[in-house]
Amino acid sequence: MWTSDDLVLKKICALLPDSHCRFRKLKLNNILHTVEGCKALVSALTLNLSYLIELDLSGNELRDSGANQISAMIRNPDCKLQSLRLCNTGIRKEGCAALTSALKSNPSNVIQLDLSRNQVGDLGMKQISALLINADCKLQRLLLSNNKITEEGCATLTSALISNPSHLIQLNLCENKLGDSGVKQISSFLSNPDCKLQELGLSSCGITGEGCTALALAVSSNPSHLTQLDLRQNPLNSSEVKLISYLLKGPNCKLQTLWLDPGSKSKFVKKKK
Repeated sequence: MWTSDDLVLKKICALLPDSHCRFRKLKLNNILHTVEGCKALVSALTLNLSYLIELDLSGNELRDSGANQISAMIRNPDCKLQSLRLCNTGIRKEGCAALTSALKSNPSNVIQLDLSRNQVGDLGMKQISALLINADCKLQRLLLSNNKITEEGCATLTSALISNPSHLIQLNLCENKLGDSGVKQISSFLSNPDCKLQELGLSSCGITGEGCTALALAVSSNPSHLTQLDLRQNPLNSSEVKLISYLLKGPNCKLQTLWLDPGSKSKFVKKKK
């Protein structure tokens, strides 16, 4: 028996190949429950790709097999995708490798990649880093929260960003086990004069005073771009909170929003102008 989601998907797949269909943005969350469903959708999209610039398939059971299907679509020279959201879709390192390989073959269009709440791990980070090193990569927003990334994967990522730093403006690494060592790696990227990062998410990353100090020094040395910093759910004491808050006083600092734990007096801070 067809479920309501199956019927909706069937109607969408019938519509997409029509030459009069010119969807630029397509958001289908929690509707694909089988590999066959993902294959049918990608097949329909491939027949009429030239207008689609945003695709959001978050919350679907894609897994690595679904990621392989999407990767084949990305390799199509008619693919003009600029934003790809695949949050919480069960993708592991194999699917991540397929996606990044496809993006390397057609790198100049995608500016936003959301792989949050998957399991790409440190091995997946190596694949993503190889994409970032590509001189044609124009990625501006990279969302990787809750992906089983450790300081090893963080080191690989920041090394790639340092070699090609000028495009990325948003990086979300929340809920990964980076620790102070990982944050020190990120700090070296922030210190790079070519770094243009504006938004940085590091909540629930196991950051203590040592990492906090490195981060503060990095932002102080290159303060002109970062506008948002998320440090919630890290074990920071009051003196370390004061150190980060001190960054707001710098004359060149553009930091507008600082998120800290509810227990601190600076849960939400906006720089006074």
